[in-house]
Amino acid sequence: MTLRPRLRRKDVPAYLASTHGIDIALSTLNKLATIGGGPEMQYAGRIPLYHVDALDAWAAARLSKPVRSTSERSAA
Repeated sequence: MTLRPRLRRKDVPAYLASTHGIDIALSTLNKLATIGGGPEMQYAGRIPLYHVDALDAWAAARLSKPVRSTSERSAA
């Protein structure tokens, strides 16, 4: 199966879950698209599309650096 370079918003939660292990609700993406803070998107007419590179960058920015203990996390 060939992955499309841009995904519709309804397909983004499944991509983020399967590729990055990040669960996000479609309603949360809808809200972030309105208030900001979500992955960058482009429009094809009135349809928002998310490039997989932008989704990968957004997911990486949400994740902390690897830690070996909870105390290491709070020190960062």
